[in-house]
Amino acid sequence: MPTSPQEMKANMIAGLPEKTGKSLEEWLGILRTGQATKHKEFMAILKTEHGLTHGFANMIALQALQSDSHTADDTEALVDAQYGGTKTGLRPIYEALLTAVRSFGEDVEISPKKAYVSLRRNKQFAIIQPSTATRVDLGVNLKSAEPTGRLETSGSFNAMISHRVRLAAPEEVDAELIGWLKQSYTES
Repeated sequence: MPTSPQEMKANMIAGLPEKTGKSLEEWLGILRTGQATKHKEFMAILKTEHGLTHGFANMIALQALQSDSHTADDTEALVDAQYGGTKTGLRPIYEALLTAVRSFGEDVEISPKKAYVSLRRNKQFAIIQPSTATRVDLGVNLKSAEPTGRLETSGSFNAMISHRVRLAAPEEVDAELIGWLKQSYTES
């Protein structure tokens, strides 16, 4: 049974011909011949026109866009793009969060995507996203924690996490926040 995202993706790719009738390269060829250029458009084509399940469609769309850490040639470029332009000043917040998370153990996987960075152990326990030019949102999975103060429910921010903390400065990566991150890591 696959234990890492890379192994899961490899199994999905290997199973494409049997499950969908086409290899990954054939699906990528279909997407390249059309006018679509965005993830949502690729998903619509694959699901609506070809009847693929959400999981297969998502994996193929990500492969076509090379927009996650398992498909991109340069994952650091994904992070650089997130913190470019008007968001350059937010990079120290990201770095402070990574410093804290790396102290939890060697089993932390840092997985950049196009718009955010996923933090994983056995499963995703947090995400770091530069949401505006002045704010980084940290999403954590703390199913048993009640929202309090700056630890708010995730709301419409991201359905894959339970809580969000809005950060405007590296100093806000304090003992309280690191405690929430550590709890999320431990529970994953």
